[in-house]
Amino acid sequence: MFYKTQFNGYSVKFSPYNEGRIAVATAQNFGIIGNGRQYVLDVTPQGLREVAAFDTVDGLYDCTWCEGNENVLASASGDGSIKVWDIAAPPQMNPIRSYEEHGHEVYCVNWNLVNRDCFLSASWDDTIKLWNLQSPGSLRTFAEHKYCCYAVAWCPTNGETFASASGDCTLKLWDIRQPASTLTIRAHDFEVLSCDWNKYEDFTLVTGSVDKTMRVWDIRQPSVPVRVMPGHNYAVRKVICSPHAGNLVASCSYDMTVCFWDIKAPGEPLMQRWAHHTEFAVGLDLSVLQEGMWASTGWDELVYVWHQSQDPRA
Repeated sequence: MFYKTQFNGYSVKFSPYNEGRIAVATAQNFGIIGNGRQYVLDVTPQGLREVAAFDTVDGLYDCTWCEGNENVLASASGDGSIKVWDIAAPPQMNPIRSYEEHGHEVYCVNWNLVNRDCFLSASWDDTIKLWNLQSPGSLRTFAEHKYCCYAVAWCPTNGETFASASGDCTLKLWDIRQPASTLTIRAHDFEVLSCDWNKYEDFTLVTGSVDKTMRVWDIRQPSVPVRVMPGHNYAVRKVICSPHAGNLVASCSYDMTVCFWDIKAPGEPLMQRWAHHTEFAVGLDLSVLQEGMWASTGWDELVYVWHQSQDPRA
């Protein structure tokens, strides 16, 4: 099933509480200039239905659900702000928070899966910030990257540890209790746009890059990747490690496709490819609550939700 948004899609996230609910961050004019809209959609027998929508003065590049409150989510904005929404609150009370410390576009927000009271933001101002909804400002700024920070991902088993991906071609690991990053990997020779932790092996991460490849890393032996996976024809925009199996990874790309990989397959790792988007495919998520349920969005202003055994357009 699919849903037509008013603006170009940038990010889609399944709710960790409601198996039929997704959040979709969108930006007008491909995110170059214009407004944004944060959607909350429900999967119904009649298709995707809008539950809430919040308008912003600048485009939205990412969104994340609060892990401690099913009605709260945060959006990453092109004006450098982070908007926090409560879909249970009256419209006039939203956003319930607006954090405005970043100097450039916020490109990624990621909620802590273990310590559920905090989240991270990654910005084109080269920094990462740590936030708590009970604090009026950021708790800490991480400023080691030399170029735009495109992605951050909390370790799924350790609430003090996260990874970051940057345009400086590196993947960094951090422990918020330490004064500096704990590991730096030159992950690709071109900008690293995405990273994610394996949900079953906390020493394994996956990166996606402008070089069109995905790379699998074992942080215990970080000098070379465990595996390099070509297969996309343009930059890899998003990588997601499956919440249901340690060997499965999803990706989407500027080549307009969504792919499914087995990173431990002895032969060809590419298992499946979908080409349902007609513009850049930039948002992707896998449901934690329903195994095999996927969601994607792209610059064609379409949001798709489907089971991996089906055609997304069905």
